[in-house]
Amino acid sequence: MAPSRLPVLIISGILALFPPLALATCQQSALRIAADLYYKTQTSADIDASFLGTGVQYLENSRQVDIKTGLLSQKLAVDYVHSIIDQDGCAVFTELIVTNPANPYVINAQIFYKEDAGAPSGDHVDVLKVDTVVATTGDWEFNATARLAYVSRENWGPLNSSRPQQDDARASIQAAADAYLDLWTKGNSERAVPWAAPCSRLDGGNTYWPDECAVGLVLPASAAAENTNRRYVIDETVGAASVFCDFGSLGNAPDSHEFRVVGGRIRYVHQITATKGDIEG
Repeated sequence: MAPSRLPVLIISGILALFPPLALATCQQSALRIAADLYYKTQTSADIDASFLGTGVQYLENSRQVDIKTGLLSQKLAVDYVHSIIDQDGCAVFTELIVTNPANPYVINAQIFYKEDAGAPSGDHVDVLKVDTVVATTGDWEFNATARLAYVSRENWGPLNSSRPQQDDARASIQAAADAYLDLWTKGNSERAVPWAAPCSRLDGGNTYWPDECAVGLVLPASAAAENTNRRYVIDETVGAASVFCDFGSLGNAPDSHEFRVVGGRIRYVHQITATKGDIEG
């Protein structure tokens, strides 16, 4: 039976504290509303009309799926939701954790939008693509209950506004994330990654390294195992980057990493990888 407690709701990137970026593609307020619609759809099984527009792409673990019969059409009791907002990319990243023992899931979604040209003041966005990595029982290091316990203790709130802007700029955040994912390429060194101290790494849900992210990494001894096909959602206000990729050392399985980068250094690393190939629990 699903837990009865209310979900832990963390919607990062608070409009009242951080003004829109000068070059923003989409309004933060519109993207926050869109992120809420995704969460409400997954918890009601009543697919919002915004996801049913002509040309909307819906993917589950790198496969095109009919959104009307995919996981988004199922009502799930969500215990945790966390979102980051990417104004420049006109996108959101959302993580949902479902601990129901019968059908547990960790769902990571990158959702891409465009501004609705007919909406006043750009206060509405249209869905272009919903790209999801879905992990469940049998996937690499999967444990939804343990993951919920770990992530609920972490701080993904807004960065200190007095921090030098260049430390947490979009390029700096992406560079830190890429340095980590490049560790699986031959010749790259752990020393190239800007680790924070402490740095906490969560692999799936079973394995958690609370103080040093470099501990326990299983890297190729000689042959390169590149993490390719990277897609990014980046929120500078919280120093966060979501990166989807094909994870080379796990057979190019659909993979999701999320990073928290503070002052140019990696504070948190979260990973889920859909190694099983399907999403049935």
